[in-house]
Amino acid sequence: MTTRTEYAHGEFSWVELATTDPAAAKRFYGRLLGWQAADMPAGPNMTYTMFQLKNQYTAGMYALDKDRQAQGVPPHWVPYINVRNADEITKKVSQGGGKVLQGPNDVLDVGRMAFIQDPTGAKFAVWQAKKHPGAGIINEPGAICWNELMTPNTEVAGRFYRATFDWGAESMGMGPAGTYTIFKAGTTQVGGMMARPPQLKDVPPHWLTYFAVTDCDGAAKQVGELGGTVVRAPDDIPNVGRFAVCRDGQGAVFAIFTPKNP
Repeated sequence: MTTRTEYAHGEFSWVELATTDPAAAKRFYGRLLGWQAADMPAGPNMTYTMFQLKNQYTAGMYALDKDRQAQGVPPHWVPYINVRNADEITKKVSQGGGKVLQGPNDVLDVGRMAFIQDPTGAKFAVWQAKKHPGAGIINEPGAICWNELMTPNTEVAGRFYRATFDWGAESMGMGPAGTYTIFKAGTTQVGGMMARPPQLKDVPPHWLTYFAVTDCDGAAKQVGELGGTVVRAPDDIPNVGRFAVCRDGQGAVFAIFTPKNP
């Protein structure tokens, strides 16, 4: 079991689901990924759900309030990047052309966070850990295994993330699919980036979170049976594995992935 008790600066450490139906989401992800859900109070009239896998925290969830729904905010997943100092990072974000949408602010005694939008429009969060370091389990079935940015401008986005998080970047050719960029924190691969293809021009720039599964095709079939939708059918990434892009019953998009040699 790949357990984690801490994360380096620049590593993705957590993912969080904002949904319109927490009860339905608990059933969906519980069946699909084997998660158990534990609710806890998080302020006046707010509940935060911690999902667990093998007794380790793996993701969070909260209900979208009526105001955000009225503003047109859809259900969505948000990945968190671990940082040494959230306040310093938000200054870098502004200097680099990004926007600080919320924060930085303390979350009880567990950490300090901020919601960010990069210069091309993709949203994510940063997390300065205190009592909660992040996901306690990664890179195995049911857990986070990757985060990937789709953006209309890889040059602007790449420059922003390299400057903000001190990431390194390696590019590789993907044939007709163009160039794929691997972001690194030190020597650790932390995420990917690809240019938004023309046929997806109406899809907003976004970070896509991947969850590992033992059987991509079987899990994709189960997504449909559980009331979700397969947005992109299972497909092979040569020499890497097999993936599919899915949408849960409320509309939040995520990906599933089975490595070629787990």
